Amino acid sequence: MQDFRNAVKHYNGNRRARSFSCWDQFLCMAFAQLTYRESLRDIESCLRSLQTRLYHSGLRGTIARSTLADANERRPWQIYECVGLALIQKARQLYGDDAFLAELNRAIYAFDSTTIDLCLTLFPWAHPAGHTSTTAAMKIHTLFNIQANIPTFLRISPAKVPDVFMLDEIIYEPGSYYILDRGYLDFERLKHIDDAKAFFVIRAKRPLRFHRLLSHTVDKTTGVKVDQTIRLAFHRSVRDYPDHLRRIKFFDQHQTRTFVFLTNNFVLDPFIIAELYRSRWQIEIFFKWIKQHLRIKAFYGTSPNAVKTQIWIAVSVFTLVAIVKKGYRLDLSLYTILQILSVSLFEKEQLNQLLTSTQTPFLSPDPSNQLSLFDF
Repeated sequence: MQDFRNAVKHYNGNRRARSFSCWDQFLCMAFAQLTYRESLRDIESCLRSLQTRLYHSGLRGTIARSTLADANERRPWQIYECVGLALIQKARQLYGDDAFLAELNRAIYAFDSTTIDLCLTLFPWAHPAGHTSTTAAMKIHTLFNIQANIPTFLRISPAKVPDVFMLDEIIYEPGSYYILDRGYLDFERLKHIDDAKAFFVIRAKRPLRFHRLLSHTVDKTTGVKVDQTIRLAFHRSVRDYPDHLRRIKFFDQHQTRTFVFLTNNFVLDPFIIAELYRSRWQIEIFFKWIKQHLRIKAFYGTSPNAVKTQIWIAVSVFTLVAIVKKGYRLDLSLYTILQILSVSLFEKEQLNQLLTSTQTPFLSPDPSNQLSLFDF
């Protein structure tokens, strides 16, 4: 809560706000995320039907579609970015002890982006993805903590911005592992990771010109076919990355495909390197999950500010649910928790009791003179 106040104060978010504060805006948009509302009018109708419960839920402002639309349009989206990043930092502390490839004892990150298609007529500020494209789109670039299973860095950009440019926005942690797809193969930027004393694992592109300096013995029963120490041969690549690299060729029996990886780590077993890259799939699952269960594909406003506000509040809601799951040590999935919250947001029962109760109390039938929704 203090982080929220600090963000609002820093960006002067409540300037000229008479009856609808930034906190009211956040609660309305979080309500929309948790209950899958379709539009601003839908949000207004549902909240007004619960008017007697809103005050004690912390929502003190007057609920109106136009007021919420103006808030999404004008209030700085950076407020909710700060809130989302603060929640992510808290979640990282809670999830820091999860085990994955525990023998590494290092943080493991995957970096990738997902594209959200938009209508060019409604979102003219979202530049077309290609020169001849008639559709607009934007990208969400995400640095994903594999162990914690949560994002630690997000950037939103038009779809035409190359993914590799976003590597310049990351502050690399010494000793950590960064798993990248081949779309991020830029030797100058990979050298920045190496200079930061961090490690990278990335798929190689074809063709890759190099000189083989040394071949290491491998156990081919694990799927590892080649483990080499190489030096790049193309003059521009040598200029950008003059040091040696490790090249690993791995055959994946599940996909019946051969992968070639490049890394600056010369110590780990080559099979562990392949397993590190396999873990990158978790960020794809994360993208699929948030598109299915959060409102980030259909938007309540069409301006850049409204879109970014909605995305950052969606990220905040996802992270809050992750914090609740870890804080109460729940065995429930994030999807199940979202479903429970969607029908019980205004219940007076304690949250931990609501999520951990296994029996539903028997309710006595209503009096005979009380109408029921299901009386036909």
